[in-house]
Amino acid sequence: MAAVQWFPGHMAKTKRLILDNLKRVDVVIEVLDARAPLSSRNPLLRELTASKPRLAVLNKDDLADPSATALWAKQFNKEGRTLPVRVSASTRKGIEAIPRSCRELCRGAKWLSRRPVRALIAGIPNAGKSTLINTLSGKKRTAAGATPGLTRDLRRIPINSSFELFDTPGLLWHKFEDPLTGLILASLGAIKETILPDEEVTGEFLYYMSNTYPAVLQERYKLDELPETPHNLVEAVGRMRGCLIAGGKVDWPRTCQMVLKDLREGRFGQVSLEWPDGRGWS
Repeated sequence: MAAVQWFPGHMAKTKRLILDNLKRVDVVIEVLDARAPLSSRNPLLRELTASKPRLAVLNKDDLADPSATALWAKQFNKEGRTLPVRVSASTRKGIEAIPRSCRELCRGAKWLSRRPVRALIAGIPNAGKSTLINTLSGKKRTAAGATPGLTRDLRRIPINSSFELFDTPGLLWHKFEDPLTGLILASLGAIKETILPDEEVTGEFLYYMSNTYPAVLQERYKLDELPETPHNLVEAVGRMRGCLIAGGKVDWPRTCQMVLKDLREGRFGQVSLEWPDGRGWS
């Protein structure tokens, strides 16, 4: 698969918003999907905000494999000026660590006792940033949905007397040099189906699951055996779930939509799509 290119107009606007407001903030919060911390990490954001300390929020921790997330947190801890925290915005798990950790990153600053910590919060589409903001603030301040790029403008959001956020729209970078990054982000719904077709994404995801979580995959779709190719895995799942069209053929669009919905809504249980050692993908 060729490198994936994706940079709609509102992404360029987000880049300008971040650059124009960077002097107003003290720390950058990058919201990552804990199931894919590397792929959901934005090199463009790191480039734009390199001068600021960073909080790496591993969100959706409740949906990720705890063993994988622990390894990622350990790896991030080794980076300079980066602090990882594991949270689940939808269940409030670990939420209280975010303001505390941001203050820790600003420790020693002369202004810390006089004004709130100001944090720029950013992340790829559908990493859960909007849900995280709503949970932190206790109010529905941002729209949370499944359409990539829903938030459009930079907004100041006071959380309490010592902490406030500057919210950015979801931001992706110009081009995924590694095709695997595009596959993983498409699996999680971070880029639109028009960029990468569901059929290709679903086949590769099922192949990854058959290599990394075979028992989980078999249990979810009641498969006695796991076929050895992405194409045959989609066929097997479609037949077992009765996703058929005239002539007894598998309805590929329906099957793929079902599988990806199962992943995005956590129906496989705690699974991670990438590990520091790169296991699982073809």
